[in-house]
Parts: sequence; C-alpha cells; structure tokens
Amino acid sequence: MLMRTDPFRELDRLTQQLLNTTGTWSRPSAMPMDAYREGEEYVIALDLPGVSTDAIDIDVERNMLTVKAERRPVTKADDVQVELSERPLGVFSRQLVLADTLDTEHIKAHYDAGVLTLRIPIAERAKPRKVAIGGGSAHQEIRG
Repeated sequence: MLMRTDPFRELDRLTQQLLNTTGTWSRPSAMPMDAYREGEEYVIALDLPGVSTDAIDIDVERNMLTVKAERRPVTKADDVQVELSERPLGVFSRQLVLADTLDTEHIKAHYDAGVLTLRIPIAERAKPRKVAIGGGSAHQEIRG
C-alpha cells in the first residue's frame, strides 16, 4: 500500500548520530515506523516517545500523508548539570504516498505509550466482490 522509500534514511541516521545533529522544521529527522494490513484496515505505527500530542501534526492532501512531530527539551533547573544526553530532540517527519485503494477520508489516529497509530480503512472499491453472470440467448440491438 505504500509506494515511497527513502534510500538515504540510514545514511541520515548515521550522520545524525556521528554529528549529534537534531531535526529542524526545514530539515526534519525521520521517525521509525511499521506498516501492515489488519483485516479491513491499513495500520501505520510511528515511534514518537517523549512527544506530547499537541506537538504532533498529521496532514493528508490527496493521497500524501505527512506526519510531523517535535520533541522539545525538558526545562531544567539552573543547578542541573547534564552528564549525558542521547535522546534526540528536534523535529521528526515522515511522508507517505498512500495507494488509491485506501479511504483517506476516514483515518483514525491514536497516541499511546509513545506510539502514534494511524488506522486507514480499505476503500469499498478495493474490496473483492462477486460479479454476476447474465445468461440467456436474448440479444438486444441498440438503435440511435
């Protein structure tokens, strides 16, 4: 159901780890995800630990799904000295081209335990159906 991949995603992740860079709105970092079909729905699960729901933005334009989120730094008291900071901060983004067989008008989003789950119903026109076969020897002629 998904049609776009990013061949440079792993290279970006390694560069981010080596240079300790964070995502910005103009150059966001990628977020890990799983995508699978469950019954009559297509499910996309995105890892966003430490992100509040008000910092998540989900947009659908035609068949392009865009998810953006921002993990902001936790405000610390003046007497706190950071010894180690490995959790990435900044902006995370993922764009997916959804197949025409998905009903983008009825996407449901749920956020729990740091995982954003999107459930997209399979469109009625994409579901298997039986086609009736007409019988008989009656032929009709169309005249105009």
